[in-house]
Amino acid sequence: MATAEKPVLPRYRERMDKAVAALKEEFGSIRAGRASANLLDQVMVEAYGSTVPINQVAGVSVPDARSLTVSVWDRGVVVSVEKAIRNAGLGLNPVVEGQNLRVPIPPLTEERRKDLAKLAGKYTEQQKIAVRNIRRDANDHIKAAEKDGVIPQDEAKRMTDEVQKMTDDAVKRIDEALKTKEHEIMQV
Repeated sequence: MATAEKPVLPRYRERMDKAVAALKEEFGSIRAGRASANLLDQVMVEAYGSTVPINQVAGVSVPDARSLTVSVWDRGVVVSVEKAIRNAGLGLNPVVEGQNLRVPIPPLTEERRKDLAKLAGKYTEQQKIAVRNIRRDANDHIKAAEKDGVIPQDEAKRMTDEVQKMTDDAVKRIDEALKTKEHEIMQV
């Protein structure tokens, strides 16, 4: 194995920040009773012989707080887009109007709110795992650098402590995002 280089902690902090940002993006696809263009971001459509994100075959707009409008660019994939939205597990039933789909956003039931809160928790756990994996990578890098004599033992200890602080901070921000999203979901 080649000699280790000195670990660069801001690189790991940036990766943890990206995990938090990814969680917030995933939360955008969980509806909390009002329409959002991000609601359909996770919907994948069978089109042109492959599976593509909905934003590659249509534009999504929000005409009002209770509905979305999906403007499909190619008439040949309208049925595929409708089917993808229906089967996305979002509880939405689009209405086809030519090359456009009107997607009414029904009010959430208490049971559906609990399911969405569970889904938010699942997304949160995935990002916490990602942050812990980043911590492991950083610590492995620090250990290798110490073993190869690139950094002294006391600096390795200081860097390991710093990585733990970055991890704790990222996990705290993830938990705060979940708390905010759960409050948003459960609000009637």
